[in-house]
This record gives sequence, structure tokens and C-alpha cells, in this order.
Amino acid sequence: MAEEAEKETKKKAKKTTKKASAKKDKKTLVIVESPHKAQVIGGFLGTHYNVKASIGHVIDLPKSRMAIQIENNFEPEYITVRGKAKLLKELQKDAKNADLVLLASDPDREGEAIAWHLNNALKEKTEAPIKRVVFPEITPKGISEGVADPHDINESMVNAQKGRRVIDRLVGYNLSPLLWKKVKNGLSAGRVQSVALKMICEREDEVESFIPEEYWSLDADFQKGKSNFTCQLAKYQGKTPELKNEAAVEKIIEEIKNSECKVTDIKSTEKTVRPKPAFTTSKMQQAAANRLGFNARKTMQIAQQLYQGIQVGRTTVGLITYMRTDSVRIADSALEEVRNWIGKNYPDQLPEEPIQYAVGKGAQDAHEAIRPTYVTYTPEEMKEYLSRDQLRLYQLIWERFVSCQMTNAKTVTTTAEITAGEAVFRISSTKLSEKGFYSVIKLLSSKEEVTGSLPSLKIGEVVDAKDFHPEQHFTQGPARYTDASIIKLLEETGIGRPSTYATIVMVLLDRYYITRSNKQLVPTQLGRMINKILVEAFPEVINEKFTAEIETKLDEVEQNNVVWNDMIRDFYSPFKTRVDEVEATTESIKGFLDEATDKVCEKCGKPMVKKLGRFGYFLACSGFPECHNTKSVPLAKCPREGCNGEIVARKTKGRGKEFYGCTNYPECDFISHFKPIDVYCPKCGWFLVEKYDKKNGTYKSCINPDCDYLHSADEAVAAEAAGEFAAANEADKKNKGE
Repeated sequence: MAEEAEKETKKKAKKTTKKASAKKDKKTLVIVESPHKAQVIGGFLGTHYNVKASIGHVIDLPKSRMAIQIENNFEPEYITVRGKAKLLKELQKDAKNADLVLLASDPDREGEAIAWHLNNALKEKTEAPIKRVVFPEITPKGISEGVADPHDINESMVNAQKGRRVIDRLVGYNLSPLLWKKVKNGLSAGRVQSVALKMICEREDEVESFIPEEYWSLDADFQKGKSNFTCQLAKYQGKTPELKNEAAVEKIIEEIKNSECKVTDIKSTEKTVRPKPAFTTSKMQQAAANRLGFNARKTMQIAQQLYQGIQVGRTTVGLITYMRTDSVRIADSALEEVRNWIGKNYPDQLPEEPIQYAVGKGAQDAHEAIRPTYVTYTPEEMKEYLSRDQLRLYQLIWERFVSCQMTNAKTVTTTAEITAGEAVFRISSTKLSEKGFYSVIKLLSSKEEVTGSLPSLKIGEVVDAKDFHPEQHFTQGPARYTDASIIKLLEETGIGRPSTYATIVMVLLDRYYITRSNKQLVPTQLGRMINKILVEAFPEVINEKFTAEIETKLDEVEQNNVVWNDMIRDFYSPFKTRVDEVEATTESIKGFLDEATDKVCEKCGKPMVKKLGRFGYFLACSGFPECHNTKSVPLAKCPREGCNGEIVARKTKGRGKEFYGCTNYPECDFISHFKPIDVYCPKCGWFLVEKYDKKNGTYKSCINPDCDYLHSADEAVAAEAAGEFAAANEADKKNKGE
């Protein structure tokens, strides 16, 4: 018995030792969103931490149905995301073997919701405490500070995200099926995207209705000694001249051409130029669009890479702070660091005190402004570690942050006036008198920083008028929106939030409701039709005021001032009533966009029909569903001698960049990177293409490299050419027997 008792004691001791050892071996589980971030953070935290990635949402609303329990206080029905069940089980297993679980998803509403879902899924499988941590920057300092500050999940922040998802579901999953029934399958509508589409369509209406008016300007070349300079007519007979036609300009030239030209006034004015605050998300997207030509999606993708971590030497480190923010606030530690750097490198441009910028009205101010994590990592030093696009965006962020804590710049503008008879000509020149924050500005430098040069002039001096240059102009109508200008408008009207600006534009592009033309956003025929239906049927919902009010209420939910269910209930009842009314009374226009063609299906012999799909127009066999034949819409005839193919739009395999090639490929390898138009050159017979440059705007040009036939955007030239085009096309049709 004693021996058995001893054996039993040893067994228990062994088990206790194993348990103690297992407990000792337990690690802290840290869950982030992306695998790359997990790798970087794991390197910082060391062996006592097990860092895993959820790869975004693990639990979310299903895509196949609305999944909102309307009768149960609008509670959403969450499911495990398809393909994520295995990952969730692995995370649950890791949590079971951990002594602490830290949920480190992104520090925004979406990240808070991801953490909330993970918490609910993991707490049933582990006894370890589960806490929330945030990493505003992926640096050793940022990670250690985040880990040292574990806290509970912000329920009101989760409710704000839940409220947004529910109301967007209710709008989208009611309006989209309505469009399927009345217009065509596969369409979508949404609370925010439809309002953005409305804005773009309204601007297009303004562009189309604008009638340009002719006006003229008059420049004069003057000479003083060996110096030549050009001035512009500023006043005539004491007033700003209204030169509506060439005759008015010629009349002035005739009156003043023999007059004495004398310098009658010279003024110098000093202007203080203040630095701008560090970037918010929208301002970064606007600057990247204007300075670098990046669309919003590209900007955010590159910013995400810079935030999550870049290999710098032997270590991987995040180069910028979190990139979704509406605040211009800067942490005290960052202010101290940048002031030390400026004091060392530009001591004359260091202000006595740090510059504080006011946070915008309505800003959530949850995170500080976008800034470099280490100001000592200058763009020049980072050049070897970054791709070209990464470097350019990093340089924008670095310049904006450093410059915002430097002294003001000062400019001096000198304006001289030269009087000839009753005409006053003016020339101005602007120069920097104090460089201030411009000392570190390269990519962000203003075009107005320095303009022209002015010869040395004195009041009373006589100068010689050498020549006059009258020039015709036409008033410019409203410009179409670009990525930068639509994001600026969305921000100003309170529509969307930093995390949604890029998504709004991309959804409209992906749905073919708008297209990009020379970086401008242009609504398609489909987009304009959908906008007309929605705006007429739901004016109370598809408008800027309603959308902005919802954003404000969601902010109040996050501040725990409004109950999200109550907000949804107030909206839904009248909205659903209106949806039912529209469904019962609106006529279907399905098939309205289909267009008969003279093309014949080579598979079954039936006519081909021009249809509008998700990615634009295409040709489909009218024998569908028996025949599934589809083809791209031909844009022009192939110009290669002996080839009877047609030019159609194609996309490259990698980046999906559009080009135009022959349908007889690979026998014919003709391609064009410019969009053909079904108009042919009267000189050589090749098709014309649309080209664009900043000087001439959109113009037409022959695709033949050996032909010099170019077409101006000028209306007279276009009208004259139209007759030639029509004659050439008519002759071509007769030759083909059409």
C-alpha cells in the first residue's frame, strides 16, 4: 500500500510540475489585422509574445442577404466569414494557451468592431483576460506604449460602426433590388455612394449646359535698354477693359501704338505665408492627387505600406503614424523631436514656441495627424529603402510635418504700371524675402512662391513698345470633379469619414457609374440613369443633408449621446414605405439601353445586340440563353494593310491597364495606347484618336506616326474637319457595300 501511495504521490507531483511548466510557458497572444504587421510587431515584442493576424474581419455580416432582424430592434445577424473558420479555430486555440490576449486591430471604428467580434469568439475558449490595445505607430516606442496601456473595448465606438453597417444595409439592400427589377441586374445603390454619384452627375450637367463666351486679352512687349519684358493690359480709360471681340482689341492698339510709354507707378507689397498643418487623411489624398497624380485608392494603399512597416537596414519599422485621421493634433514627444531637428538643421527657421493648429469643427480627433514616426528619417536617407511611389508619398508627409513647425515665409510682390495713352499695362514679380518653412519644401512648393523677374524701373522712365499680342480666349466652365476635388467636397459637406473617402470613389468606378477621363470623374449613361431614378424617387435620402446628418448622428453614438437602434428606427419606417410605393408605381426600363447592330453572331447567325454591362458596353448574341457569344464593341477599323480586323479595347494581364488592339491578334499585332474614335484621317485613311495635354485639353490626332494630320480643339477647325470626316466615312461605307 505504501508503495502504491508513493507512486500516486509521484504521479500527482509530476502532473503538478507539468501544469506549472505549461503555465510558465504560456505567452501573451497579440492579434493584429495583417500578416505583415504581425511579423513586424512580433520582431519588436520578442519571444514571450505570440503575434497573429486576423486578416481583417473574421466575423461579419453575410454578403448574400440583408441579415438585419428588423423586428428584433434591428440587430444584425453575424456569421463567420466564408473561408475564415479554420483561422478562427487557430486563434481560439492560441487564446486557450495564452496567459493574456491583446486585440490590436486598427485604431478606428472598423478595428474596434473587429476586436469586439474576436473578443466574443475567444472568451468562450479561454480563461485568459482579453484586452484591447492600439498602436498609432509601428515603432518600438509605439508598440511598447500600446502594450503598456491595455483597456476594455469601446462599446460606443462599436455601436457607431454597427449603426453605420445596419443603415447602409437597409438602404443598399432595399434600393439595389429595386434597380434590378426596374433597370437591370447587378446594379447597386448605397446611402453614401449614391449621393456622391448625384454630385458628379450635377457637375456634369453644369459642364454640358455651360456656353463659353469669347473674350480677348492684350499683351505688350516693352524694352528698356537691353531688357525685354511683357506686360498685360490692366486698365483702359480708367476701367478694367471688357474685350469681347478682336475689333475691340485692334481699336485699342490703333489708339495707343504711337503713344509715349511711361512708367507711372511701382508698388511693392509684402505678404506673410503661413505653413499648413500636418496632413489629415483627406488633405493627404488631395495633395497626392494634385502633386503626384495618385488616385485615392493608390494613396491609401501606399500609406498603409508606410504605416505597417518598411525594411530599413536590418530592422522593419513603420515610417508614418496611422493614416486614417481627421485631426491635425501632434503628440508632444513628436513636437519635441521635430523642433530639435529644425534647431539643428535650420536654426533660423525655428519658432520660439511650438505651433499649435486648431482641430476642425466636427473632427473626431481620435488620432493625431499623419506624420513621420522618426523625423530623422529624411526622404533623402529613405531613398534606397523605398519604391519610387512610396518615396514620393513619404516625402509629401515628411515635408508637410516638418514645415508645419517652422517660421512663416515672406514674399515681396513688385508691380509696375506702364501708361500708353489711355491704356495701362501691368507686370508683377514675386520673390521670397524670407524663406521660412519653404526651406524644407520641394514636392509641396507652391507655383506662386516665385514668379517671373522684373527689370530695374523708375517712375517717370520712358520705355519702348516693341510689339502687341492680342489673344483670343473663351470663358472656362465648371471643371469636372477629380479625386482631389470630390474628396474635398465630401469632407466639406460632412459626407463620409477618413476611412471611407477612397472607397466611395472606387465603388462608383467599379460599378461603371463613373469613369476616369484625364483624371476627371465623368458619369456614364448608366450612372446618370440610375441617379435620375434614385433622386426623383428618394429625394429625402439621396441628398447631401441627410447623409451628413447620419454621419453626425453616428458620431453622437460614438460619444454615447445617441442610441443606435433608436436612430435606425426613426429612419426606417418612412423609408420602407417609400420603397414599396416606388416599386408599385415605377415602370420598368429593362432593355432600354440595348441597341441593335448590323453585326452577326459567327456562332449561330443571329444579330448581335449592343448591351451595357458592369464594365461598359459589349456585343452579345440576341439568341441568349441558347447562344452565349459575347464580343468587345469595335471602335475602329484596323489600319494595317491587308488586315480586315477591328480595333477593340483590351487590358494588360498584370495591372489591368487599358490599351487598344486588333481582333485578329496574334496574326496582327497592331496596338494603340490612345482611344480610337470611329473617324478616319482624310490624308492617310488611318483612324483618329483622342489625346489630351494640359495646354490644349482634349484634341484629335491621326494615329499614323508618318502622318502630320492633327486636329485642334478649336471649333472652327473641328467644324471644317467634320465635313471631311463625313465625306471620308461615307465613301468608306460605299466601298464596303453598306
